[in-house]
Amino acid sequence: MKLILKLVFFTFSIINTYAQQTSVTRSKDLESAYDIQDSVMIKTRDGALLSAMVVRKKGVSAPQPVIYQHTIYVREKGRDLASLKTAADHNYVGVMAYSRGKRFSPDTISPYENETTDTYDVIDWISKQKWCNGSVGMYGGSYNGFTQWAACKKMHPALKTIVPSAASRPGMGLPMENNVFINPNYEWAFYVGNNKYLDTVAGNDRQRFRRMTFRWWETGAAYRKMDSIDGVPNKFFQKWLAHPSFDAYWQKMAPYGKDFAQINIPVLIFDGYYNDSQNSSLYFARELQKYNPKTPVYVVIGPYGHFGSQTGGETIVNDYKVDSTAIINVRKITYEWFDYILKNGTKPQMLKDKINYEVMGANEWRSAPSLDKMANGFIKLYLTDHKSGDFYALEDRKPAQSKYLYQEVDFADRNTQNNDYYPSPVIRKEIETSNGFTFISAPFKESMLVNGSFLAEIKASINKKDMDFGVTLYEVMPNGEYFHLSYFIARASYVKDSTKRNLLKPGQIEIMPFSNTHLVSKQLSKGSRLLVSINVNKNSYAQLNYGTGKEVSDETIKDAKEPLKVKWYTDSFIQVPIWK
Repeated sequence: MKLILKLVFFTFSIINTYAQQTSVTRSKDLESAYDIQDSVMIKTRDGALLSAMVVRKKGVSAPQPVIYQHTIYVREKGRDLASLKTAADHNYVGVMAYSRGKRFSPDTISPYENETTDTYDVIDWISKQKWCNGSVGMYGGSYNGFTQWAACKKMHPALKTIVPSAASRPGMGLPMENNVFINPNYEWAFYVGNNKYLDTVAGNDRQRFRRMTFRWWETGAAYRKMDSIDGVPNKFFQKWLAHPSFDAYWQKMAPYGKDFAQINIPVLIFDGYYNDSQNSSLYFARELQKYNPKTPVYVVIGPYGHFGSQTGGETIVNDYKVDSTAIINVRKITYEWFDYILKNGTKPQMLKDKINYEVMGANEWRSAPSLDKMANGFIKLYLTDHKSGDFYALEDRKPAQSKYLYQEVDFADRNTQNNDYYPSPVIRKEIETSNGFTFISAPFKESMLVNGSFLAEIKASINKKDMDFGVTLYEVMPNGEYFHLSYFIARASYVKDSTKRNLLKPGQIEIMPFSNTHLVSKQLSKGSRLLVSINVNKNSYAQLNYGTGKEVSDETIKDAKEPLKVKWYTDSFIQVPIWK
């Protein structure tokens, strides 16, 4: 028996060794199929050096179109090479350039700041290589999505298309949303800025940043002192705080205003209803449609979070089980698009029209010629001051007389937080009603499709000079559960103009219109109702605006002596886009 076991073990060892040798041989054979340059240095016009990699299929002598990625994320070499090999496998040249200061670049790391010029210089360099046929396409998600739009600030003639997924727009979706600084980008600055690669130790130390955030919240220190509490200087954080308006600092990082008029290349955008930076990503689409309506802009959007928008979705998003048809293959569609634009191939079957969206609850995809035409009507609902069960009523008629609901917020009280707006979980059995106000509509007599971004005009007066506030939209399903549809948070002094702060006048009724809410598509059942929550933003996840009119980053709990007193007026309304 022992002899048999020894023979079996010996035979298995031989087979296993042979398998490992075969695997290594195949790996080497596969590697030998590519011409890999992993230490390329590209000099920019101002003398900086950018680190890059180039991958081509061996044996191909004819010039080819190039697929270019530009990123601040220096990952394991094998992972980055794999994406470039994918380009080569699709008969393109794959190029990846890293942001200034990253990988082998000797220069200073400066997130966001140099990408408009550096991407132009990389594309110019690519276009002059003998292996490039003069056509360049770009793709990637998040920061990589932003760099594609940065490349469009000044169009290089070789850039023929971009495919951004969940694209960030510095100064708009992060590190602040509608001029309210939010906390997650604080730690991101260390993750990408601490070394030439990625500081995964700092990036993964959630406990460190939780302690810092809670300490800031509990002590009432100025927001600007966050890194003092952390004990480690955060130069990027401090630089961002110096620009609370969407000013020239942010504007120069990507196309702004009339810059969009000169973008004339086809664009394919991937995004998600629960992508935190959706307002950034769709801002680009809306501005391009506004300034150059002839430019073909395609959008694919569904029930995805930030990472799902880049891959094609996950079966569970914030505890919500998505429809089966929502899961797609973003990489496959991306290369179909490149073949379509760069090789005169067939348009991806997914793109039935310019806007392609999954209808949550209906398990189907629909399409529309533009973002605005996703809806063919609106439900306009006014706030009221009379109760409807546990909530106040939302009514479709403007009140004959404008009244108000009174709210008082004590910023010195750190036991309570306001504005539970974040869509996690998507479906809730109950919502926060202990502060702020909630308004509910009558049950719908038939099913309907909520399609697009809701609009609103909020009227309020306060006893101070400013406030941060939020509006959240839910579907109250027939079973009584709450389905999170969309939300909006903003600084009141910037609602009308994100580039310039206009302080409120105490005691004066202010009209605050807005439309840049998160887009959604959801089939509402017969018997469902809409619920709107409105509240002052006071929590440990974002800046705290005490309303003094001083720079918010400098305000402290000493500025909380007098509570904020708000009158929310009942001729305020929301408009919810629907498809009849």
